[in-house]
Amino acid sequence: MLIGEIAQRTGTTTKTLRFYEDAKLLPAPQRTPAGYRDYSPDVVDRIAFIHDAQKAGFTLRQVGQILDIRDGGESPCVHVGHLVHQRLEEVEQRITELEHTRDRLAALARRTRELDPADCGGYCTIIEAT
Repeated sequence: MLIGEIAQRTGTTTKTLRFYEDAKLLPAPQRTPAGYRDYSPDVVDRIAFIHDAQKAGFTLRQVGQILDIRDGGESPCVHVGHLVHQRLEEVEQRITELEHTRDRLAALARRTRELDPADCGGYCTIIEAT
């Protein structure tokens, strides 16, 4: 299958497919006599997996590790389990950080209702000394 057909079937771009190939996420395809990439139909499922893993929050580096384990003939599920727990901790930490940011912004919003613009000195008294 030519690169344009693979791109259309997987909802991605030819540029992304070339990037995946350069990043070793996709095996190097055969080439036609004219030099065009000729992918195996199996890469459609592989690209779907890459997209699913990205949607789950995995980096392309992590996706590459998972694919390397699978390509080596082993089940990557134990490795993925560790990654899932690690990523979940990272997301929970980020949520905590965002909650703190939300609380600070809410406090600033309250200050905007109480502030007389004529009293605004320095850089901005809404933000200063918070």
